[in-house]
Amino acid sequence: MRVAIIGAGIIGVTTAYELSRDGHEVTVFERRAAAAEETSFANAGIVAPGYVTPWAAPGMPQKVLKHLFSAHGPVKLAWPLSARDLAWMWRWWRACDAETYMATRRQLQQLAFYSRERLHHLTHDLQLQYDRSDGFMVLLRDAQDQAMVQPGLAVLRELGIAFHEVPGHVARAVEPALNPDTPLVGAVHVPGDEVGNCRQFALLLKDEAQALGCRFEFNTEVERIEAQPSRVWVRPRQGNGTAEAQTFDAIVLSAGVHSAGLARPLGVRIPLTAVYGHSISMAVREDMDAPVSGVMDERYKVAISRMGQRVRVAGGAEIGGRADRHGKHAFDTLHKVLYDWFPGSARHGRTGGQMQTWKGARPMLPEGPPLVGASAVPGLWLNLGHGSSGWALSCGSARVLADQLGGRNPGLDATALSPARLSA
Repeated sequence: MRVAIIGAGIIGVTTAYELSRDGHEVTVFERRAAAAEETSFANAGIVAPGYVTPWAAPGMPQKVLKHLFSAHGPVKLAWPLSARDLAWMWRWWRACDAETYMATRRQLQQLAFYSRERLHHLTHDLQLQYDRSDGFMVLLRDAQDQAMVQPGLAVLRELGIAFHEVPGHVARAVEPALNPDTPLVGAVHVPGDEVGNCRQFALLLKDEAQALGCRFEFNTEVERIEAQPSRVWVRPRQGNGTAEAQTFDAIVLSAGVHSAGLARPLGVRIPLTAVYGHSISMAVREDMDAPVSGVMDERYKVAISRMGQRVRVAGGAEIGGRADRHGKHAFDTLHKVLYDWFPGSARHGRTGGQMQTWKGARPMLPEGPPLVGASAVPGLWLNLGHGSSGWALSCGSARVLADQLGGRNPGLDATALSPARLSA
C-alpha cells in the first residue's frame, strides 16, 4: 500500500519504520526541517511503564485545584484559555470516575509494557546507539510524600513490577550525588525502568526507515486531507507555491495537536488539547555531582535525567497559553528542583555553560489512552493523543497500527485504543 504519514515526531517516525518494514510504500510529511523537532525534542526521556497512568483519575480535580494556588505546583493554567481548552477540561472532569480510570489505566500500562519490549527489540536488532541508562527512582521528601505514593505502589504490585521501597540512605547509595542537605525520607527504586534520549532514537530510526525506502518530505505543510480518494494537499513552508495533491491508499494522522484541525473537515472530531511541558538541558559539570540515571521529585512532579554528558530537568503541565510564551514560573520550579537535589551537576550561567530551554505542546485526550487505529472515515488512520507518554508508548503504538493496517491481530488487546470511542 501507498501510505502517507502526517507528522515526524516520535509517533510518526516509529510508525513510518514499522510500515516500511512491513513492505508498504511510505511518505512522511513534516512541517519542520527535521524529525522530532517539537514535542519529541527535549522531553524527560523516562521510560517507566508502571508510572504511565491517565490524568482522568478519582480525586484528580481536587489535586489540580490545589496545585493551581501553589507557587511551584506541577499544574498551571495560562492565558489565553481557548474554548477548546475549556471543553477539554469539562470532558476530563467527567472522566474522573473510578470505573473509567481502572479501565484506561490497565489499557495504558499494557500498551506501555508492550512498547518497552518493542523499544528493546528495535534497539538490539538495529544496534541503535543513543544516550540511555538503566534505573529510575522516585524521591520522597517526607512522610506526606510517602503516603501519597502508596496507591501507585499498590498498582505496581498488582502488575507484578519489581520495585524497592528504600530508606533515604539507600537511595543516596543508588544516586551518590544527591544533595545531603535536602531532606530525603525514602524513595521508590524501579531498576527495570530506564532513561533514553527520545530525539536521538527518533533520528536513528528515521535513517533506518529511509534505508527501507521511506521518503521524508520536510519543510512541508499539510493544508488539508481528503478521504475518497485519500489525498494529501501539501505546500512547501518556504515560498508561495501552489498546494499540490498526492494520492495514497491510506493516511495516518500523527501530527500532535494539529491533528484535530486536519481531521475536522472530514467529520472526525478529536477532543485534543495542548498540555505544555517544559525542560532545561545543560552540560554535565562533574560526573561525580550528576545523576547516574533518572529520578523524579514526587512533590513537584519534576524529573531529572542523565542524557550522556547532559542533565535534563523536565516537568510541569500548563493548560492554555501559547507555545511561544515561556512562563517564568515553570522554569523557576525546574531550577529549584535541580538545585535541591543536584546543585553542582550542570554548567550554566556563572559556571560558563549554555542552557537549552524547551516548551512542548503535548497532545492530550481527556480520558487518557491514545487513539490508535482506523477512523470512521475510510482510508484515514489515527495514531495520536499520547500526551506526556509519547516516548514511553511510541514503539508499541506504531506496531499495533502497522498490524491493524496490514490486516493482522496486534500483539495486545487494542479495543480501548480504537478511534471508535470518539462516537460513543
